[in-house]
Amino acid sequence: MPINRRDFINRSAATGAGVALAGTAGVVAAPQAVAAEAKGKDKGKDCGAPKTYSFSILGTTDLHSHVFNWDYFTDKEYTDSKNDDIGLAKVFTLVKQVREAKGRNRTLLVDAGDIIQGTSLAYYYAKVDPITGTNGKPGPIHPMAAAMNAMHYDAAALGNHEFNYGIPLLRVFQEQCKFPLLGANALNAKTLKPAFPPYVIKQIQVPGRPPIKVGIIGLTNPGIAIWDKDNVSGKMVFPGLVEQAAKYVPKVRALGADVVFLTDHSGLDGSTSYGDALPYVENASNLVAAQVPGIDAILVGHTHVEVASYTVANETTGKNVVLSEPFCWGKRLSVFDFEVEFSKGKWEVTSVTSGVLNANTVEEDAEIVALLKADHDKVVAYVNQTIGTCTEEMSAVDSCWKDTAIIDFINFVQAETVKAGLSGDDAALPVVSVAAPFSRTADIPAGNVSIKDVAGLYIYDNTLYGKKLTGAQLRDYLEFAAAYYNQVPAGTAVDTATLTNSVTGGVTRWDYTYDVALGLTYEIDIAQAAGSRIKNVQYNGAALDDTQVFVVAVNNYRASGGSGYPHIASAEIVYNGGQEIRQLLIDYLVAAGELDPTVFFTDNWKLTQAGVSVF
Repeated sequence: MPINRRDFINRSAATGAGVALAGTAGVVAAPQAVAAEAKGKDKGKDCGAPKTYSFSILGTTDLHSHVFNWDYFTDKEYTDSKNDDIGLAKVFTLVKQVREAKGRNRTLLVDAGDIIQGTSLAYYYAKVDPITGTNGKPGPIHPMAAAMNAMHYDAAALGNHEFNYGIPLLRVFQEQCKFPLLGANALNAKTLKPAFPPYVIKQIQVPGRPPIKVGIIGLTNPGIAIWDKDNVSGKMVFPGLVEQAAKYVPKVRALGADVVFLTDHSGLDGSTSYGDALPYVENASNLVAAQVPGIDAILVGHTHVEVASYTVANETTGKNVVLSEPFCWGKRLSVFDFEVEFSKGKWEVTSVTSGVLNANTVEEDAEIVALLKADHDKVVAYVNQTIGTCTEEMSAVDSCWKDTAIIDFINFVQAETVKAGLSGDDAALPVVSVAAPFSRTADIPAGNVSIKDVAGLYIYDNTLYGKKLTGAQLRDYLEFAAAYYNQVPAGTAVDTATLTNSVTGGVTRWDYTYDVALGLTYEIDIAQAAGSRIKNVQYNGAALDDTQVFVVAVNNYRASGGSGYPHIASAEIVYNGGQEIRQLLIDYLVAAGELDPTVFFTDNWKLTQAGVSVF
């Protein structure tokens, strides 16, 4: 993936608060000119030029294509139990308030990744009216590029979900952005050189003094190599954050940066969801702060949590590094406040603090609303198309602890699709399907069913695989899934509020990590310790034969090792049709005309305590 140096330099050019000097091309001001500027302006330091100065870096992360305070799955204004609001339109109101209070030339705006996936709007401009264009005609501007350009973002890190729709679409999005997409650990697989700009240097102008040079380094998540293997294998590689930060922090300092700011699409607790499948930590921002000298602050992303301020002492220098992660979807805006002092011809950081602002305290910005209303309306019309009917309501509210028709719908379609796609000897193998309850609020109503109803059930853009596992390996797979539950001893009442989302080795087992199977019958004994819970596994009414070979219908995320399930990543592939599972569900309903749970629902698994059914 060769880098077009002209495009690269153009993308790194001046925007917002200063001049960008960026990237692998090493575009920097001539050292002699910088030194002369500093010397000349230092002579006037007693003539009213400030010795101290302040500025702020504002940060968002995990926006996931939320532009308005709108839920496309429910077709109404977003709401949740915490009364949060979402979307860039609200964020921009907060940004404008900070810029007005602190001065436009004293602020920078940065994002930590996961921009172009996550809502029906994201899907629409990737698949329905793609920004890559169709039939030789150019596509539209991505609404997220339009919004972030209007907001004058200065830089953004690549998130792992940036790769969900493939590198070509990401490249078009990159071209549409008037700010650099940074990825110091996103490398060309052949040359091992950066495939995206690793850093950008911005300037904060100070009257009578040399500008404050802020080096911004972007780091993405190594897990991309697993989660989006189909899109990146052989094209890009993603080494560790610590390793690449250790390379680029000194480089950016050498280029004259007075301040080094990292934007990491990586959490701050040191945890990893993919086990030892990769030698690099998934959530490594705290490790970067501790192990790499020369960093002043880090904007954190990826984990969808709110951390207003978190301080890590660097192990080499003892200097504190300030980290902040704003809540996802534009619910919060992180604000890093910097104090600097001009001493011995250069600026030095004397103080860094951080906090967050809440989007639910402001109205949507009228400029963003006007800019994107037409795009939004197209998506609303698309998701409200009726595609069939359902004989009865199917809800996912209990799907995390009961077998339900709505999850069996997913598994049924997956299994039937894989069966139809098998050939040769593989066509005689039994098929088992696995799927996760992605959303507890998913609901397919009785009567008319629209695209938004199905999209609300299957919220990710996963594709379908078929892979071979033995009976013994399937048992291990189910055992791994069952660790999702907290242990509840026999005779103890089961509270669904505390039953799920166990924490193992510092890693939380979120709902999307929990697979249930169709094609086997089995019990999960939650009275037992994790690792000893799967009981009475049967296939076709007989005890599971550990040597029997099955084809497992599974999504690409899990098939590539996502969530760390055993055996599946290395299993033989016998089916890969490339179809998105969400679209397969839509296509099934369009073809059948009706969803009837009696066709696909099988009550084949349950929770027990010492052999006694829980529900």
